[in-house]
Amino acid sequence: FASGYAPQFYFGAADVPAVLATDGTVEPGDRASVRFDLARPTAFEPGMRFVIREGGKTIGAGVVTSAS
Repeated sequence: FASGYAPQFYFGAADVPAVLATDGTVEPGDRASVRFDLARPTAFEPGMRFVIREGGKTIGAGVVTSAS
């Protein structure tokens, strides 16, 4: 995926649409640092795990490193 991609992010029980921002493209199996802008205010903090899903399938996962 690349910048502008808009999957669903899951933080525990919270399901939040978001738009990704990254340099270049992230391919399957890649590890990358990305920024995402959530569609609505959501409580999360550094160290929280999240899952990225689209079409009922998990397509990625990660850990929050910072929040602003």
